[in-house]
Amino acid sequence: MDRYKETFINNKHRTLPFVKLPKKSTDKQYFYSVGSSRLDKISNDFYGNPTYGWLIMMANPQYGALEINIPDQTILNVPYPLQASLLDYNSAINNYFNLYGY
Repeated sequence: MDRYKETFINNKHRTLPFVKLPKKSTDKQYFYSVGSSRLDKISNDFYGNPTYGWLIMMANPQYGALEINIPDQTILNVPYPLQASLLDYNSAINNYFNLYGY
């Protein structure tokens, strides 16, 4: 998935907002340990692809957009399954732009 393809309108780039993903009953939990946990590894463990750390951060907005802000011994919400979570993300982005414009 290229989450940036929607950022170009009439050859002009727009910034993607930070949107909160809804929690689902199928979401997973992960015990984060500073020094051994990394979002790319967590993404690879749950999705088989290391590039979805950003999606995990979207599901945990209390830590902002930087992995360094995640405290040691934190339980992270991991959006699951991946395809449903990507649909949730796209829907949240589209709702944002419909409400606030491009």
